[in-house]
Amino acid sequence: QVQLVESGGGLVQPGGSLRLSCVASGIIFSINHMGWYRQAPGKERELVAQILSTGFTDYAESVKGRFTISRDNAKTTVYLQMNSLKPEDTAIYYCNTIPYKNDYWGQGTQVTVSS
Repeated sequence: QVQLVESGGGLVQPGGSLRLSCVASGIIFSINHMGWYRQAPGKERELVAQILSTGFTDYAESVKGRFTISRDNAKTTVYLQMNSLKPEDTAIYYCNTIPYKNDYWGQGTQVTVSS
């Protein structure tokens, strides 16, 4: 059974930083492309960052230069370092494969950017 468990969210002031983690089990992590997605209230879920099995990374324009995705295959973990956070980054953040699989969604981790 596949499990993706996100952590690291919280309340942070604008301009602050957070580091999210996602531990995967039940998949051959090293061969999977992984992504961080987010869903803000009243909006559709969107892909914000992806890292391929080769290590290639790509980002949504809205987070480019502020967010960094990385992975540790030995720990079957994908990370999202978020800097210079803005109120519009407020959302529930999820990890999943690329492309995503509906059965893999976890609970996500809430990120709230507010003063």
